[in-house]
Amino acid sequence: MFEPGMTNIGKKNCLTDVEGIIVGNFTSLDATSGVTVVLCLEGAVAGVDVRGSAPGTRETDCLRPLNLVEKVQGVVLTGGSVYGLSTTDGVVRWLAEKGCGFPLGQGMVAPIVPAAALFDLGRGKDYVPPANQEWGVLACESATSQAVELGCTGAGTGAMAGSIKGGLGSASEILDSGITVAALMAVNALGSVINEATGLPWEISSELNGEFGPLGKRAARLPEKTRPQSPSNTTIGVIATDAVLTKAQAQKVAQMAQDGLARAIRPAHTMYDGDAIFCLSTGKVDLPQTDGFFVARGAEALNQIGRAAADCTSRAIIRAVIEARSLGTMIALRDLGPLWE
Repeated sequence: MFEPGMTNIGKKNCLTDVEGIIVGNFTSLDATSGVTVVLCLEGAVAGVDVRGSAPGTRETDCLRPLNLVEKVQGVVLTGGSVYGLSTTDGVVRWLAEKGCGFPLGQGMVAPIVPAAALFDLGRGKDYVPPANQEWGVLACESATSQAVELGCTGAGTGAMAGSIKGGLGSASEILDSGITVAALMAVNALGSVINEATGLPWEISSELNGEFGPLGKRAARLPEKTRPQSPSNTTIGVIATDAVLTKAQAQKVAQMAQDGLARAIRPAHTMYDGDAIFCLSTGKVDLPQTDGFFVARGAEALNQIGRAAADCTSRAIIRAVIEARSLGTMIALRDLGPLWE
């Protein structure tokens, strides 16, 4: 139950705590890759912030505040690097069949579906996973408003986080205003989520309601570091909120969410990462307004949403690593030995 004055997580502690958002995954263990779709069938105002120097993205320019399109109908997070972006075609066609998209003539629509890809090549049966439109369709067909599976699923299937297994993670928070903020992150970082000196997550103090469990508090010994194969990384994700935001405000929230990524993963935004975070606003709850000559209307509420977005991002990243399981030669946190023996 929501209690004003306290820090509250959503009922599902997941991106789907935001009304109007559904999430679906397609996972191929054979290919060691997959795709995650975030759908907003009624449309959502969107922004994006790209910080890594090796991004793989699609339709991000349309999210600039000066550009025409106001709403998107989905976001794709995919493995498969540049090949994985083809999964977005399936999502676009699936949405078009449901009449969801930017209205065109003769009853037709153009679904707006920005996407970002992470580099998981060489981790499955074939060097390049056979990502295609069908993966996107299957992910859409699995979409749910319930809590989604985390860890080795969807875009997190073939992900690494430094020297250990990465994955898909999510977290949510309900603000005192009643606004819900949530994050969904696919963690495939060059940097580490674990502090080598302590064996614990860098952002262990961000935990709410014991969500990291015993595994998150167990000091683990990291495997020996190996030289990265560039560009072989990228952490991508989606922030969602039910607050009413403009495109510029959504972009600002995505920008602030990157602070949570940089706190949870060290180093972040490197030359080998393509870190990108989208922000979706479903527009169900008005922003509380603040009066004052030097205070922009809604600015303080936006500060709180951005702060929560950063915290949810950090928590989602940690949960991705905690929920992951070993796959192939990728060793999960849960299978590491103790730091202190």
